[in-house]
Amino acid sequence: MPPLPYAPGFYDPRRLAYAAELAQGTGRFQEPPRADCPWCGSGRLRTRLRAPDLLQHKPGTFAVDECLDCGHAFQNPRLTAAGLAFYHRDFDEDAPEGLAAPVLAARRARRRHRSDARLMSTVGEPESWLDVGTGHGHFPGAAREVFPYTAFDGLDPTQRVERAREQGWVEEAHVGHLADPHVAERLRGRYDVVSVFHHLAHVPDPRAELRGALTALRPGGHLLIELPDPHCVPARLLGRWWLPHGQPRHLHLLPLDNLRAELESQGCTILATDRRTPHRPNDLSAAVALLLTHVLPAADAPWRDNPPTGLPHTLRTALTTLAGPLVGAVALLDLLLSPLLRRAPGLSNTYRVVARRPVLTGPQPGPPPGPPPDPGQPRSTSAWPATTSRTCSHSAANAAFRRPSSSR
Repeated sequence: MPPLPYAPGFYDPRRLAYAAELAQGTGRFQEPPRADCPWCGSGRLRTRLRAPDLLQHKPGTFAVDECLDCGHAFQNPRLTAAGLAFYHRDFDEDAPEGLAAPVLAARRARRRHRSDARLMSTVGEPESWLDVGTGHGHFPGAAREVFPYTAFDGLDPTQRVERAREQGWVEEAHVGHLADPHVAERLRGRYDVVSVFHHLAHVPDPRAELRGALTALRPGGHLLIELPDPHCVPARLLGRWWLPHGQPRHLHLLPLDNLRAELESQGCTILATDRRTPHRPNDLSAAVALLLTHVLPAADAPWRDNPPTGLPHTLRTALTTLAGPLVGAVALLDLLLSPLLRRAPGLSNTYRVVARRPVLTGPQPGPPPGPPPDPGQPRSTSAWPATTSRTCSHSAANAAFRRPSSSR
């Protein structure tokens, strides 16, 4: 039977699904723009940058505004729940492709994760540790080498955390957000340490996520936060090509002073602030990789009308091969400059804060205000797509499971 004249030469259900969504336009994926800062309420805003999707190259242009009073940077207009779902779909930073792959993969080095875990060695060996935004669980998997008797759990808005549990990186897997009262109440007071590595940039309400993290801590527990510094010199110089700007998946960039003030307002004690050791030596190489992938012929992706064939495909393959050594050379330059950037004020691209939840009785952090939870209907109060929080338990509950610690 001869092929039908209207039948495509291939069948890709993902491409057909994307085509149906994009036919309705991308404007529906954004909320109305706001005229005030979501952090301090100031109306003094300026546009920091405009950028397309530089990693996946999905259609759309996104703006990042900056508050002239508190310095908070945020996506404006912000993506809706449907927009977040659309631009996160088929995106996995743990499995990057193309020229940016080596740059992104370097951020998951086990040596770095072990170094982060050792920060808690000075306060004793934790009995239980929750890693928020854990993804595939790379950090808990490495941190086990430092604290072999600690029970590591993971929380992530995606199903990746359940695969991390299946691989043994975490003992309990929670799917959801700490800004969700259901999740915050389920995890209340269960952990000695809560780590939040580069997760607050992705959530619609970082203040609510912080309150949820403090809720999950036991009194006197420790909160470990790491974030990109929007006030660093590389961010100003590189603009849209600075990787942590991360449009459209990064919704907020918090200055260090704002984070410190928020934690102190919740009664926390700031134990350490570090602008040097968390530095990630990939600013220049990431910028070069993003620029090259932006100007090269389009790669195949299910959100494109048709896959590239013939000359465009061959040209992209050849240019990508030739550009690889260039990105590698710039990555080497990043490493050579790293010691200088760590020491010079304002040049380090990442900061870290270690805080302790108060031990004294009194008002304690709780989940965001809202109507009482309905046990039969899981609900998310954030702008994220509604998710359920499922727990794969390694014991009845951490509250009932206490492992003796020789360091206490």
